[in-house]
Amino acid sequence: MRNGRSIRTPARVILAVLLPLVALASCSSIAPGVQNTEAAYGIGTPLTDLDLAAWNIDVAPDGRGLPPGSGDVATGAHVFAAKCAACHGAQGEGGLGDPLVGGQGTLASAKPKRTVGSYWPYATTLFDYIRRAMPYNAPESLSADEVYALSAFLLNQNGIVPANTRLDAASLPRVVMPNRNGFVADPRPGQL
Repeated sequence: MRNGRSIRTPARVILAVLLPLVALASCSSIAPGVQNTEAAYGIGTPLTDLDLAAWNIDVAPDGRGLPPGSGDVATGAHVFAAKCAACHGAQGEGGLGDPLVGGQGTLASAKPKRTVGSYWPYATTLFDYIRRAMPYNAPESLSADEVYALSAFLLNQNGIVPANTRLDAASLPRVVMPNRNGFVADPRPGQL
């Protein structure tokens, strides 16, 4: 109140309600004379099934998402020598890149060695990681057969599968990793 009179006069209330409505109504998603950036830059273009398939390459621990193909330890050794050894060492012992073999029994020690064989809980995670991120200089460049072969080779180097192993979408999820039970399950519903 000012001088005993209310500040809220009917005219001010109407103005307070109508002014925002008029301002909102005058707005447009594209003002006249302004270029539609969605069309100009392709923003908001609907994905095709092919676009989505190229992006949706994740693999679940139970093997959902594994592609067709297969690979064996011997082939994996050749692929590793050609595309991985420069960073990870001739046998996966490490170099510029992390070591990929060894480390079993070290996780509870003062200097744990986290490798494919000592730390990773699922063989499918190995496949997924190689497929998405390796080689470092050309991620997603390996074929499914090469990734299965590399997985077989690395699992063999860690003493998890025998030398005559051939992996595919059916056999890879059945590989039991040494640290499978070393993680705490996520109890939230809808999670893997």
